Amino acid sequence: MRKSFATLAALCASVFVVGTSEYLIGGLLPQVGSDLKVSESTAGQAVTAYALGVVVGGPVMAVLTARLPRKGLALGLMLLFAVGSAICALAPSYELLLVGRVVSSFSHAAFLALALVMATRVVPAEKTGTAIATVASGFTVATLLGVPLGALLGERAGWRAPFAVLTVLAVAGIALLAAVLPKQPAPATRLRDEIRVVTRRPVLLAIATTAVGFSGVATVYTYIAPLLTRISGFSPAAVSGLLLTYGAGSFLGNLLAGRLTDRYLSATVRGVFGGLAGVLLLIPFAVVWQPGAVAAVLVLGLLATATIAPLQGLILRHAGSAPTLAVSANVGAFNLGAAAGSVIGGAIVAAGALRWTGLAGAGLSLLGLALTYAVLPRSSRVAHDAGADRPAAAA
Repeated sequence: MRKSFATLAALCASVFVVGTSEYLIGGLLPQVGSDLKVSESTAGQAVTAYALGVVVGGPVMAVLTARLPRKGLALGLMLLFAVGSAICALAPSYELLLVGRVVSSFSHAAFLALALVMATRVVPAEKTGTAIATVASGFTVATLLGVPLGALLGERAGWRAPFAVLTVLAVAGIALLAAVLPKQPAPATRLRDEIRVVTRRPVLLAIATTAVGFSGVATVYTYIAPLLTRISGFSPAAVSGLLLTYGAGSFLGNLLAGRLTDRYLSATVRGVFGGLAGVLLLIPFAVVWQPGAVAAVLVLGLLATATIAPLQGLILRHAGSAPTLAVSANVGAFNLGAAAGSVIGGAIVAAGALRWTGLAGAGLSLLGLALTYAVLPRSSRVAHDAGADRPAAAA
């Protein structure tokens, strides 16, 4: 039990470091643009470059490393992330900053997928959802604490300082993983087994469910600050407090969903999407009343990351003994959904309908809910949903 806890804690801490890097630069764009002599909109492409690196690079890295021993691969991916962060910290030009972001992003999806799969190997089958949620909580803590603290450090010490700190933390993470991760042999599955799994109809539908369903959250959340200031009338300081509330709700919702996934995978994933559709539908009406806006933000936070454990559990349910590429593709699907949602929300905002982004988000969540019925049977017991198809230990 202690060894399992140490492994999950080390993976969670490493995911925290990687997760902080993903969104950190969004709060540093003015400083980056000024220092590297580019516009803020151009500097913002560093966010896009990272997202594309996750979507494209994750599956590529998973394919290229499919036959490597798992512990050595985890250490190598964290080293790649550290190299990318160091390039960002030292970049003398905008172009080299982009290179550093892409290098870091290539380790992102592959490491998270590997961390999730390794987490399920050190717990009993009935605790798979909890293990996934524990590791994924590293991302929610990154959003809650890592990104704001990194942005604050960037304001005080320059935008390069947070990337330097991330480099140091990544190296510390390598040492921690080396000390606690159990040795695992190279997977017995072949590359073509991984490719065959990810091209199965249920797996493709599950990945589509992730992308479509999570885009509903991003449609609203990307523009939640202007929504709360312009429509609800909150001050910028109050909005910061509400976003902290959102982050705390996300942390709790993720852990709760992990426990529910262990027992009722189908019911959990459908309940989360149904709840998201409901709260997103109510947001345009709730935000005109400040207490209603507070409640809506809290519930949205509780449900937004509650999608992670059941959706990854859904992938593992169909992935059999070759889950790594499929889980990596699903990590990319979260990022793809975030990018698509921000584009959809942006179009609505540009049309002067900021208040109504929730309606589009609700529609996307309902589409995600509909897709779950194509992926999962009506039985909701995890013994039926996940147990029979639990990936083999070789992965």
